[in-house]
Amino acid sequence: MASDASLSEIRERIDALDRQLLEMLNERASLAQAVGRVKRAEQGDDATFFRPDREAAILRRVRADNPGPLADDTAAFLFREVMSACLALEQPLRVAYLGPEGTFTQSAALKHFGHAVEFRPLGGINTVFREVESGSADFGVVPVENSSEGVVTHTLDMFLRSPLKVCGEVELRIHHNLIGRSVELAGVKRVYAHPQALAQCREWLDRNLAGVERVALASNAEAARRAAEEAGTAAIASAAAAELYDLDRLAERIEDDPSNTTRFLVIGADDVEASGEDKTSIMFSGPNRPGSLHAMLAPLASRDLSMTKIESRPARNRAWEYVFFVDVLGHRSDASVAAALEEMEASASLLTVLGSYPRTPL
Repeated sequence: MASDASLSEIRERIDALDRQLLEMLNERASLAQAVGRVKRAEQGDDATFFRPDREAAILRRVRADNPGPLADDTAAFLFREVMSACLALEQPLRVAYLGPEGTFTQSAALKHFGHAVEFRPLGGINTVFREVESGSADFGVVPVENSSEGVVTHTLDMFLRSPLKVCGEVELRIHHNLIGRSVELAGVKRVYAHPQALAQCREWLDRNLAGVERVALASNAEAARRAAEEAGTAAIASAAAAELYDLDRLAERIEDDPSNTTRFLVIGADDVEASGEDKTSIMFSGPNRPGSLHAMLAPLASRDLSMTKIESRPARNRAWEYVFFVDVLGHRSDASVAAALEEMEASASLLTVLGSYPRTPL
């Protein structure tokens, strides 16, 4: 449109585009309903409606094809919500997450699944696993590691006794806020937060609230709830928690590391097909002898497979022996990954593929 177009002409064009968008969105929704009918007819009760590999491929294509001026993340967010709404017309998803409402885990679940989902906040990581194992939820979302504070050991330990698989991952940039109600910074006598949030904001608290009592709670959302009820208190929590409990932001982005990021896992019962850009998570243990770990990892190195993570946890049934958790780029169906896993399994006392799934865009 010409740069000298009048405001009324621009608005008329916007209105026309809005009508086209509405028509096209409803056409897409109708096609989603048709997909649901075909799946039910062909697959019956075993029909799979949510395909993480397909959704990841669509979002990658959106980012690659996006001409702007919308940012790639904004375009992907909009398409995520469209897909979420359309999927709900096929079969609403039930997603459990480590609650309560207002936690960063809820934000990660929303980022991955969109808003047209039946979300179930639960009180513990083990409870999220049980909800999915029982079939009461289709998927679960749990934290697994933070770039500043390291691994969430409880999540890794759950895989030692759960049959669930890793179906996806979400990386979320973590911004902490000091929030409270009707209180100035100088009037804060107590700060509530999850232990990891207190650790991630330690330097800021030392500089700005030296001597103020710090109380660790089960979640930042619970901290926000307490701050909303108790005079002279503040909480470290997300912007979503501030909005949920109608609290003021006394200070924003108080995390000590500006690149502070938490990685979350999406857990479910079924394997995920290859999307083209995938990651595979495995856990294994080997004989307790010199060079055992090196020998177990050699099949990955010999095939130039990139290992993006390694963690160890104590074996639950043998003192002073360990189980290793490893993430590798590639899908378990890729020839090189499949060959490496086969070679590793031959010498392992335990090897379990926790899942192959689309990896978070870089």
